[in-house]
Amino acid sequence: MTAPAAKTISTLAIADIRDADVATVIALWQACGLTRPWNDPAADIALARRGPHSTVLIGRDDNAIVATAMVGHDGHRGWVYYVATDPNLRAKGYGRAIMNAAEDWLRAARVPKLQLLVRPENSGVAAFYQSIGFGEQQVLFFTKWLDGREPPR
Repeated sequence: MTAPAAKTISTLAIADIRDADVATVIALWQACGLTRPWNDPAADIALARRGPHSTVLIGRDDNAIVATAMVGHDGHRGWVYYVATDPNLRAKGYGRAIMNAAEDWLRAARVPKLQLLVRPENSGVAAFYQSIGFGEQQVLFFTKWLDGREPPR
């Protein structure tokens, strides 16, 4: 599923990522501390773009990429990853705008629930998510690497 034609929320034009955007998006994710050594961000982008159930949304202000959200679903639960806003341009509404676009994308796919994960060391973002209507859930989270690696402890 692709995003609707680029739409503007405030000064942010939001559309699906293009090939020419990949390096800039990865640099933004790195600047925001969202990448991890065990996840190849270029491979994550390629996977999200491969099928109709996920994409990477980018927000542009004057052609500069200032916000992103990777969004996808399993038909019941929507997930958002790599939510990023340019660290030098915070408090301009870009985070809210890119999350609104992710929600719109999932609503268009008729997905009833949106979930996201926040690493404990990124606890400062909790107030942002609460301000846009998210509630914290207490859950146990388990992982298993299918390539034989041991899960991080």
